[in-house]
Amino acid sequence: MISRRIITPAKFWHRGYTTGIFSLDSSVGLSDEQKEIHSMATKFAREQMKPFMAEWDKNEHFPVDVLKQAAELGFGAIYCSPDFGGTGLTRLDASVIFEALSEGCVSTSAYISIHNMCAWMIDEFGNEPQKKHWLPKLATMETFASYCLTEPANGSDASSLRTSARREGDYYILNGTKSFISGGGHSGLYLVMCRTGDTNSGPRGISCIMVEKETPGLHFGKKESKVGWNSQPTCQVIFDECKVPVSNLIGSEGQGFSIAMKGLNGGRVNIASCSLGAAQGSINSCIDYMHTRKQFSKSLAQFQHLQFKLADMATDLMASRLMVRNAALALENKHTDLVTLCSMAKLFATEKCFNICNEALQIHGGYGYLKDYPVQQYLRDSRVHMILEGTNEIMRLIVSRNLLFSA
Repeated sequence: MISRRIITPAKFWHRGYTTGIFSLDSSVGLSDEQKEIHSMATKFAREQMKPFMAEWDKNEHFPVDVLKQAAELGFGAIYCSPDFGGTGLTRLDASVIFEALSEGCVSTSAYISIHNMCAWMIDEFGNEPQKKHWLPKLATMETFASYCLTEPANGSDASSLRTSARREGDYYILNGTKSFISGGGHSGLYLVMCRTGDTNSGPRGISCIMVEKETPGLHFGKKESKVGWNSQPTCQVIFDECKVPVSNLIGSEGQGFSIAMKGLNGGRVNIASCSLGAAQGSINSCIDYMHTRKQFSKSLAQFQHLQFKLADMATDLMASRLMVRNAALALENKHTDLVTLCSMAKLFATEKCFNICNEALQIHGGYGYLKDYPVQQYLRDSRVHMILEGTNEIMRLIVSRNLLFSA
């Protein structure tokens, strides 16, 4: 078992980001402290995740025990303030962690990234009693959190969501359905974007309300059968006259859409980081396979066509990593173009890294299509990254609008 040492926030809080130059080795260019974080996450992924990722996928097992071990390392509330139990690291640190963890299991790492997004939303927009009550539980993963935005009839058009929350005294009464919710049925806390304004109020009528799992009127649909991401449960979350205290409102009424979108800026960097890990894992598998597999009396590593293909894969991974880490720095520093940069990074990295996984499967030939080899799981688990946290078509829309219509 890995030595599960808690990251001490005070040690990592005040420090320089990097030496400024990144390379093929994902730890190159990081500060000494970041290299230590990277090493810790990599060791955990290799020892506690990768040996079990195929089993978790096959059995659709949600590895709660492993998630809590990750939390012991400080991975439950990575970029939340230490004041209420957060680890107090940066967005770049989080990207490094999610990339490293995803070499061990993309699906499990992606769930950790969503949980962290929810924790940050409470840390950033919640009041002191909300932070004091929830952040320690989220940091230790005593409680898991889910993000509830998408609905059966409203995916990319999120501002048209229909889940309602009508005010009755000191309570909101929620009605509606959320779809494709990671952790649905298992998470203890749901951050729900719902309409407190009238049906025509658009994004200004949306609020963010926390709903606890045992709340009367909260129900869950069947567990979805998915192509990938099988180590985390996904289902509809259904509200039927679900009565929630007004004190569970995060921020103010009408602020929910803004909170949701700001959460997604970080979510896009996080999920792109998970794609980096899938691509790195696929390239590593190719290198091993090309040295051992022989055809026409020589190893695959001696075929120039495959050498060129591997070079292209590594180049695309390097370019993706640079874009993702640049976006993480923009997010941390609240750069003027952070929305565009996060969208660009998510668009570029998720597509390039999926292609890397696909090429890796091709290099493995028929063996790559077998579940005995990890490349097919990296491929399946990373495919959805081009859909969630905003489809890549929406990413293109965000980028083009910035180019064409920004002042």
